[in-house]
Amino acid sequence: MTDYKSAGVDIHEGYRTVEKIKAYAKRTLNPDVLSVLGSFGAFMRIPAGYKKPVLVSGTDGVGTKLKIAFAMDRYDTIGIDAVAMCVNDILCHGARPMFFLDYLACGKLDSNVAADIVKGVSDGCLMGNLALVGGETAEMPGFYEPGEYDIAGFCVGVVEEDEIIDGRDIQAGDVLIGLPSSGFHSNGYSLVRKLFTDLSEPFQGKTMGEVLLTPTRIYVKSVQALLEKVKVHGMAHITGGGFIENIPRMFHDDRFQAVVDTKSYEVPELFMEAIRRGADEKSIYNTFNMGIGFTLCVAPEAVEEALAILSAQGEAPVVLGRVELRGEAEEAICLQ
Repeated sequence: MTDYKSAGVDIHEGYRTVEKIKAYAKRTLNPDVLSVLGSFGAFMRIPAGYKKPVLVSGTDGVGTKLKIAFAMDRYDTIGIDAVAMCVNDILCHGARPMFFLDYLACGKLDSNVAADIVKGVSDGCLMGNLALVGGETAEMPGFYEPGEYDIAGFCVGVVEEDEIIDGRDIQAGDVLIGLPSSGFHSNGYSLVRKLFTDLSEPFQGKTMGEVLLTPTRIYVKSVQALLEKVKVHGMAHITGGGFIENIPRMFHDDRFQAVVDTKSYEVPELFMEAIRRGADEKSIYNTFNMGIGFTLCVAPEAVEEALAILSAQGEAPVVLGRVELRGEAEEAICLQ
C-alpha cells in the first residue's frame, strides 16, 4: 500500500510545524487583523485616518545566503532577511508596513527547522511593525534535496496618496544621506561564498559563518520617525546591484545624477576583506552595499534636522553625496 508518507511527505510533521509556529505569528498580530491563523485567507483592516489610502506591495527572497545557513545548521536569522528584503523596499515609497506572508519550501520538512525560520520571520515583523498574517509551507521531495530550504516573502503597506515618495520632488542640490548596513545583507552571496570558504575561520571575534549570517537591517522605525518631521524627496534600499543600480532608482526621470563620495564614510572591514580576497574593485559597488544599506534624499536645509532625528533613533547617518543635473553623456550615478 502506498501512502503520502511513503512518497516523501509527512503530513504529521506538517501538523507539528503549524503548532510550533502559531505562537510566533500570534505575537505580531494587532487589532487591525480580522482573521485567525489557519484561515484560507487573511483579513486586515486598513488603519484608521487615511483619506485616500494606496496599498504598496513588495516580494523577495533570501537567495544563496541560505547555503550558509545550511552549512552552519542555523536557521533563526534568515527569516529576518526575508522580511527585511521586502519591507525595506516598500519603505522607499513612504509606506507604513501592514502585513507579511511567508513561503517556505523544502525537500523534507523538519518542524524544528521550520519553527526556527518562522521565529526569524516573526522577529523581523516585530522590527518592521507589521503582522505575520499567514504563509505556506511546502514539502516537495525530489524537488529540493533533504536539508535544503527556500524562503520568500510578500508584504503590503499603506501610504496616503498625496504622500507617496516617488522621486518627483527631487531637485539638483539635494543631499544624499546613507544609513549603515549590518554586512552583506542578503545580496551578492554567490560571490561571497567564493570569497569566504572557511565558515569556521575567526573574524572580528566571531566565526566567518556567524558574520555571514548577520541578518539584513530593517530601517522601518528610523525612517518612519524621520518622515514624521522631515520631507524626504527620495529613498533607495541598497540591494542587488549595489550603489550603481539602486541609488538612481529613486529618481522619477533621467534628468538627475547621484554623485556619491565613497570617502565620506569608512567602508567596513568585511568589504575590505572581500577586496583583499579577490573581489573586483571596479565592480564591487555594483555588487555589494559596501556598508550603506539605505539612502535618503532631502533638501539641503533639511539635512541637519534629518541627521539629528536619525541619530536619535540609534542610526549613524552619513552625508553620502548630492544630486546634480545630468549631462547627456553622464551616467545616472557618479562615484568619487
